[in-house]
Amino acid sequence: MPAGPVRPDVTLAWLRTWAVLLDTRFRIPGTDIRFGIDPLLALIPGIGDLASPVFATLLIVQGLRQRVPKFILLTMLGNALVDAIVGAVPVAGPVADIFWRANVRNLALLERHARPGLAPSRRDYAFVFGIAAVFGMVVLVPVLLAVWLTGLLLQWMVGR
Repeated sequence: MPAGPVRPDVTLAWLRTWAVLLDTRFRIPGTDIRFGIDPLLALIPGIGDLASPVFATLLIVQGLRQRVPKFILLTMLGNALVDAIVGAVPVAGPVADIFWRANVRNLALLERHARPGLAPSRRDYAFVFGIAAVFGMVVLVPVLLAVWLTGLLLQWMVGR
């Protein structure tokens, strides 16, 4: 994020740059199908599955800072959860990333519903950090489970 005092316009520009890079930066030649680096990152085990959820969390936190209504924050979380759950499916996940584009969807919601200049309350912070914790668990538990199962599989293969 940019250093110094937070200016919503600068922060949104930074978030827009990353959302476009993750979801729509490139076009498949001869088609109108756009994609970003998110499906490519999905090919890197563990790291690829966390890139989009981490960015989604940044969008949701920025939504908190700009007083986006809680219902919209929940909608953003839903978009991110669909992206994370479908993205975890081998082969289908990267393909779905091309068409779902949760980061661009969430950025559009953020830009449409932001109310800069109003300070978030403690309840707003508790709400967003609560949904971020749930989101983190939904994303992190399958990744840790996959790493653990891979370790077991490798031990079993070496022991044979």
